[in-house]
Amino acid sequence: KTAWLSEQLRMPLTYSHLNYLREFEATAGKEACEQTAYEAIWQNFLFGSDQLRARVAFALSEIIVISNIAPDQNTWALASWMDMLYRNALGNYRTLLEQATLHPAMGYYLNMLGNDRENPAEGYRPNENYARELMQLFSIGLVRLNPDGTPTLTASGATQPTFDQSIVEGYAQVFTGWNFAGNDTTTDDDFYWPQVENWIDPMVPWPKRHSPGAKKLVDGIVLPAGQPPHKDLADALDSLFNHRNTGPFVARRLIQFLVTSNPSPEYVARVSARFDDNGSGVRGDLGAVVQAIL
Repeated sequence: KTAWLSEQLRMPLTYSHLNYLREFEATAGKEACEQTAYEAIWQNFLFGSDQLRARVAFALSEIIVISNIAPDQNTWALASWMDMLYRNALGNYRTLLEQATLHPAMGYYLNMLGNDRENPAEGYRPNENYARELMQLFSIGLVRLNPDGTPTLTASGATQPTFDQSIVEGYAQVFTGWNFAGNDTTTDDDFYWPQVENWIDPMVPWPKRHSPGAKKLVDGIVLPAGQPPHKDLADALDSLFNHRNTGPFVARRLIQFLVTSNPSPEYVARVSARFDDNGSGVRGDLGAVVQAIL
């Protein structure tokens, strides 16, 4: 088992779902459809040599979730999304969080795509969907955790929330001003009505559509007013990636999707410790986390 695991962890990324779609169109002489994207996934699941990477990517797809049946989503979005998961399956969780955040499939599914800055005069506030899901499903969860994944309780035995509505609003403001790549980011027209729908490349920012004010985040962090969109986004993702909850929260879910649905606190603690430090001072090393799980 150890030899196989070491071989799989060293195996380079070679498979591309996007290339499968391109080769299909070149040989079949017709456009790829949703079924073709499914074929691309299953071909490697069944016949690929990189089974560990494929299995971890599938587990991650059940943690950081998009919809493959969203009505206006392009077929190429799912293939591109799976390529992104494959790239990061044995990489670093911080990189995965950023690439998932900026992927147009995620932007479409959880409403970051075209999410506009607040307009108090018209009663408009930024959409909170991605801010909520990023915290409660993709990183820190709803309650404060011990390193073994059990809730941190007060003296009276109550759980402690990780965030409140004001923090949701702060992250919602962070995730404003982004839309499809390939458009003119200096004009509001292309922000509200993009001429190009690029479902493959990361979303890009419209600085004028980004919330300019200070933003309240977890653990008392406040982003200063006037930061550009990329800086706000990087700081916000860092705040969640470095949160004490992220190691046990992610560790438990990966164990559940790779090994067992009800892991012991001791098991979670061992894997969480590897998330916090891979043995070389690196946080979020998914290859090391998967090795600890298996």
